[in-house]
Amino acid sequence: MFNSIALSRFLQYIDFSKVQQLFIYDPSDQLYFSTSFFLFFFLALLFFYRMFSKSKNLKIYTIIFFSLFFYYKNSGYFFLLLFVSTFINFYFGSWIHKSKSSGIKKLLFVSVLVIDLGSLIYFKYTNFFIQIINGFTSGNIQLLNILLPVGISFYTFKAMSYVIEIFIETMEPTNSLRDFVLYMFFFPNILAGPIDRAVAFLPQIEGDMTPTKEDIGRAVFLIMSGLFKKAVIADYIGLNFVDRVFQVPLRFTGVENLLASYAYTIQIYCDFSGYTDMALGIASLLGFKLMDNFNIPFIATSIADYWRRWHISLSTWLLDYLFKPLQMSFRRMRIYGSALAIFITFLLVGFWHGANWTFVVFGLFHSTYLAVSLLTQKFRKAFWDKLHLSGTKFLKVFQILITFHLVLITAIIFRSDSLTTARNVFHQIFRYFHGAVFFQWITGYTQVFVFILIGYVLHFIPKSVDNKIKNMITASPIYVQALLLALMIIVVVQVESAQLQPVIYFNF
Repeated sequence: MFNSIALSRFLQYIDFSKVQQLFIYDPSDQLYFSTSFFLFFFLALLFFYRMFSKSKNLKIYTIIFFSLFFYYKNSGYFFLLLFVSTFINFYFGSWIHKSKSSGIKKLLFVSVLVIDLGSLIYFKYTNFFIQIINGFTSGNIQLLNILLPVGISFYTFKAMSYVIEIFIETMEPTNSLRDFVLYMFFFPNILAGPIDRAVAFLPQIEGDMTPTKEDIGRAVFLIMSGLFKKAVIADYIGLNFVDRVFQVPLRFTGVENLLASYAYTIQIYCDFSGYTDMALGIASLLGFKLMDNFNIPFIATSIADYWRRWHISLSTWLLDYLFKPLQMSFRRMRIYGSALAIFITFLLVGFWHGANWTFVVFGLFHSTYLAVSLLTQKFRKAFWDKLHLSGTKFLKVFQILITFHLVLITAIIFRSDSLTTARNVFHQIFRYFHGAVFFQWITGYTQVFVFILIGYVLHFIPKSVDNKIKNMITASPIYVQALLLALMIIVVVQVESAQLQPVIYFNF
């Protein structure tokens, strides 16, 4: 009797309309890793995952169900497009493998690529092409009301890698639609990568799928690191400084524009690598290992080295499936063919990021950097040898500084909402610098300055230090790990803005 009365009183205080709203798609209330709702969402997943520990089938379906809900909360009814993409690529992969005729196999392969790329081009680039046509023809074609499905670039590339590997016969298709659905739906990396390969992910489903003590310790470390980088450093720097400058750069001096450029460079690193850390940590708690996406990119000694360290899953995807085939096609041109293949590949890297001329120019800069670097490689080596600087620490530091500032130039273009904005930023830096403002800026933006410094310090921490901290956390009792994670969540709550910021790469 007492329990029923207490329960009825408790239910009176629950606003069921708000509870219901939590499970309905709302563009203004999406399910990010750093939200409190995600914490409860993930704890519920772990509860069922643990409850079904003796049944792999139930564990897999639990992840699939939660992954579908996660994607629905972030993209609404575009989850149907994810369904369509998944089924099309699964069955086309099977048909390509079973086909005895090379002609039919090629036809099937080209057909599925057209479907995948056609969907991507329609949602991301239709209005961009309409604007180009209007510009060249002085036409007045109306833009279409097209919304961009979150994560479409990432899951489309995942699907394409699957059918490409089957076509070139480096893997056989899975016979399990369930396993392929898990690969495509897997929520930790569906929105912003890393772009995992089916050849690496699918065999893990056949394994134990039970996280070890090392997996749990690694996960706690990665989630803590990711939360701090994304929700504390990146969001604070972006909201309180970077966004203000890039919105109207002409209102600020050159030194403030330059500082905003340095700030944005570390912001996007902390934002994207922080999200990736959380994705890797969450996957690790479920017994899966995703590929690393970052490896201290700002210590790169060349642009080529930078792309081996930044967004590794994208750069390796393009290296394997675009650059190498192009290089083979242009092999008669020797080094010039390789340079042309690089130029085309990284021009498309820019275009992959979105339908804006800023991304095209961003890609153009990087493709030019890489092509020129390849063509001048022997000359530069001879030059440094002549000065007896090859292999010296001085040369390495010099190369790191040059590479970083070449990246910084492209970061300004990448962040700008238009080429006019980018031009204004460069104009202020080179024509209206006013260096004396620097000390006034530190006084006015002390917390921003501190977070920028912390961001760069975290970036340059050697891997050996990272590994020591990770090993200490792994060796700690589970209650210590839980306490550390709880403390990090408290720090995030204290620092984060009132309005949660989406991951920058959700736009791509």
